[in-house]
Amino acid sequence: MSSDAVVLTVAGPHGAREIRLSSPSRVLWPKSGITKLDLAHYVIVVGEAFVQANGDRPVSLQRFSGGIDGEQFFSKNPPKGVPDYVRSVPVVYPSGRTHPQLVIDEPAAAVWAVQMNTIVFHPWPSRAELTDNPDELRIDLDPQPGTDFADTVPVANELKNLLADAGLTAFVKTSGNRGLHVFAPIRPTREFLDVRHAVIGAARELERRMPTRVTTNWWKEERGERIFIDYNQANRDRTMAGAYSPRPLLHAPVSCPLEWSELASADPQAFTVLTVPGRLRDNGDPWAAMHEHPGTIDTLYSWWERDLEDGLGELPFPPDFPKMPGEPPRVQPSRARKVD
Repeated sequence: MSSDAVVLTVAGPHGAREIRLSSPSRVLWPKSGITKLDLAHYVIVVGEAFVQANGDRPVSLQRFSGGIDGEQFFSKNPPKGVPDYVRSVPVVYPSGRTHPQLVIDEPAAAVWAVQMNTIVFHPWPSRAELTDNPDELRIDLDPQPGTDFADTVPVANELKNLLADAGLTAFVKTSGNRGLHVFAPIRPTREFLDVRHAVIGAARELERRMPTRVTTNWWKEERGERIFIDYNQANRDRTMAGAYSPRPLLHAPVSCPLEWSELASADPQAFTVLTVPGRLRDNGDPWAAMHEHPGTIDTLYSWWERDLEDGLGELPFPPDFPKMPGEPPRVQPSRARKVD
């Protein structure tokens, strides 16, 4: 064993496990001096809430070989040397291919991922036992140039009301950067494309309610200074940073669940690897009861169908997706005009 390695004891539902952590003094966030060992301790402290939010789901690991300024890559398939308590499940990607993907079921698995230089955890919106059917509706509120976090707050609050109109209970978290993520638990009765269309139905309705603040335009040149509702995050194999996941930015922010009552005064810069453990200890987990009362996407999907009847069709998919039925041309509008 390397002389600078440490062994961490991590409690969990199956008893304590010992995790070997190499290079514990490696600095991951230079500005704040947060090390690999600090990150492992963070994951241990927030472990219960972290696993509740991200566990039992296929997960992609965003790994950094030399801290946030080093090379990075996404690890989806199980790497060599996976412990026997870290399982994987087969998932179908947009290409139609099937591959095994990692699943985190206990804090020790998350600490092992830190040992593998993981900083960001990207869980699927579906459970490991039914990967094709999401049990979370997720909506990404993405500030565009000229807007900031404060501009997402009234949009998130109106989205909460809109989802309530559709029979859904909304939960909110910071993205770990400038945006917000709004989630709603749903029964896993529909596959990804249906959920994508439900998100588009919600996004278009929100755009009608807040036309000067919100946009569903996929092309950046058409968005203006508004909050973009990134409906493509609802696609298969598209993920967001999980709740309590760190982000690779200078101040070591965390994608942090919030109570709706604190959103208006929230400072996303305040939720970091150093501060979130104390917040969780003192205030508890705002998402602890998220999945107690799941709803359905039926009403949102009916909005999608209504818009189809009114002539609003499919929206563009990400460029790496195969051509999808009913999809408009994937041509930037300004380039399309030049061609014409």
